Amino acid sequence: MTLERIVTGGPIGEEEEKFNQTLRPSRFADYVGQRDVVEKLSISLAAAKERGEPLEHILFYGPPGLGKTTLAHIIANEMGAKLVTSSGPALVRPGDLMGILTNLEEGDILFIDEVHRLSTAVEEFIYRPMEDFHVDFVVDKGAFAKTLSMPLKRFTLIGATTRAGFLSAPFRERFGIFHHLDFYPPEDLQVIITRSARLIQTPLAGDAAALIAHRSRGTPRIANRLLRRVRDYAQVKGDGSITVQAALAALELEGVDEMGLDGLDRKFLKVIMEQYMGGPVGIEAIAATLNEETDTLEEVVEPFLLKIGFLNRTRKGRVAAPKAWKHLGIAKPKSQEKLF
Repeated sequence: MTLERIVTGGPIGEEEEKFNQTLRPSRFADYVGQRDVVEKLSISLAAAKERGEPLEHILFYGPPGLGKTTLAHIIANEMGAKLVTSSGPALVRPGDLMGILTNLEEGDILFIDEVHRLSTAVEEFIYRPMEDFHVDFVVDKGAFAKTLSMPLKRFTLIGATTRAGFLSAPFRERFGIFHHLDFYPPEDLQVIITRSARLIQTPLAGDAAALIAHRSRGTPRIANRLLRRVRDYAQVKGDGSITVQAALAALELEGVDEMGLDGLDRKFLKVIMEQYMGGPVGIEAIAATLNEETDTLEEVVEPFLLKIGFLNRTRKGRVAAPKAWKHLGIAKPKSQEKLF
């Protein structure tokens, strides 16, 4: 079952990606949030430029929608380098990567999204290019086969992943810089929403930006998506200005509550509470009950519920936390009271 959710951190279609590109900052000075990461990256960039060298390979990891792709674009812009983009699922065979690597110029940046989804063959193929900027390829077959080594221009690989643990140890060790991106506080999201509204020439009134920010699940991509939906509502049902009343009505229509939870989040929690007495219950059982993929629940539902304290993971399975019972207005069974 494939479900399109407004509050998922992943991209939804080409139209949204084009919209995001118009809002994407091109300099660190315009980037909002992730202050520690930005400061460390700025130092790394300054040092590399002073030495006249490409950056070390970089791995960004964290939930989807937090700005990993944006940071790759900013790094390329700040370094004055060309950015070549691809994704793990698109690179099926070593030959798919061979053509990209041999066409990179000195200092170019190769950005691979969902790098944890590279096939084992492609992952192993990229080890040597990352380590000493040479690529090995085999010519002929059988008894006549021989391996040739071709030098490459020095490049920087930027990998982005939501599951750093899925990368093999040899692959991870070839990245010199690691940065974890975490959920944004509402204050930073409010700044992003205000900036985005200005860029799309949509007036914001009162505390509308703060309201949208608090329902954006700590994720800039979701914040911009909610802004678009509220803008459409204000245009059709109002005078085009986003007021608190318009934002409330639009988000209620979309099923996004005051904590940023949508229908799937609430179903997920209710399954644990009502069908499994609050847990513990295995993720496979929850997925089967909801008719959803396990990966979907682990990647796009659970991280935020864990972050806000609505869900606990135990060795025996998932358990609904006290905050979740209170938020959904469901009475907690006595058997659950002993767990906390």
